[in-house]
Amino acid sequence: MIRYMQSSRSQAPGNLSWNLARACEAGNCVRVATNGDEFFIGDSKTPEGPVLAYSRDEWITFINGVKLGDFDHLS
Repeated sequence: MIRYMQSSRSQAPGNLSWNLARACEAGNCVRVATNGDEFFIGDSKTPEGPVLAYSRDEWITFINGVKLGDFDHLS
């Protein structure tokens, strides 16, 4: 079953350490950062752009969905 997450915030704190996938090419990647129990997702092409924020539980639910193939039909 796919569960959609509603972002709880549109702007991340300014001093986050962002992570990119090792396979990121030409900077066109999703970036992820954490701050305590919050997970932030942004676009590496627009670092000043909008950021989505999720709780640790929401992030774990998403990662588990990826591992189970819940999103495979989107690729």
